[in-house]
Amino acid sequence: MSKTCGRAISVIGFIGSVFSPWYGWTGRRAPENHVCMNVATYGPGGRFTMTDRGNSALRQTRDRLTVGPSNMHWRDGRLVIDIDEIGAPPVISPVRGRVTLIPKAITGVEMPLTSDGAHVWRPFAPTCDIHVDLNRPGWKWTGHGYFDANFGTRALEQDFDYWTWGRYPVAGGSTCFYDARRQDGTDLACAVHFGDDGSARVFAAPPKTPFRRSLWMVRRETRSDPGYEPRQVQNMLDAPFYSRSSVLTRIDGEETTGVHEALDLRRFRSPLLKPVLACRVPRRTHWTFAQAVPPDS
Repeated sequence: MSKTCGRAISVIGFIGSVFSPWYGWTGRRAPENHVCMNVATYGPGGRFTMTDRGNSALRQTRDRLTVGPSNMHWRDGRLVIDIDEIGAPPVISPVRGRVTLIPKAITGVEMPLTSDGAHVWRPFAPTCDIHVDLNRPGWKWTGHGYFDANFGTRALEQDFDYWTWGRYPVAGGSTCFYDARRQDGTDLACAVHFGDDGSARVFAAPPKTPFRRSLWMVRRETRSDPGYEPRQVQNMLDAPFYSRSSVLTRIDGEETTGVHEALDLRRFRSPLLKPVLACRVPRRTHWTFAQAVPPDS
């Protein structure tokens, strides 16, 4: 997220493209046959890419994930993401460039989201500097970023009805809130402060506070000091089952703007939703690498 120009970017490398209708229609078999480098940019000239690719597009090494023409790799303590994708309708155009994340520190935190460990959250680098350089005017900027991963052995909608997540930069690091309603009726409620040195401290979460629903009327709430009313600063991604936005809240007396997500998995279970998603998530089964993937350099 840029601190000055009102722009933001999200990049997700999927092995088993969780929100792909094509993956869902297979019964979530063969995740390596549904891979994706999802890129979404927010602000003036924002675009969205989410091409579901077959297993011929996937290559992995210890330090590199390659999905067709795009890749992310570690180099000298930085996560470098090289993007070469095509935007989805209505803005069909190349999305190319490089994003570099420079972590303040790498954490050792890993948190199971269910009692049996079927879903795990891994916040690798909750506080990063980010450098963005894409192929559009105004899309060269710096700001603050975040790097995490989620792993699972079951579909999200099998175990959860609803969740929200938020990451907020604060003095000395970042604070994350992870709240979820599981299908078995239990709740997840986690508040963690991550220091710039990679330390992690679980603390008593401030109250869960609702704020305005998304354009698709997805219910939204986040954590804030008692009596404070969070509000959306920037709409990022709005889908019938999902909202991503920039939200202003107050934590321990400090006002902060961070990224917030809300996911309604009851809506996502609807079979009527998948044909709609297919309009935004094209399927490309075959991919041929023109040459060997270059070594990290």
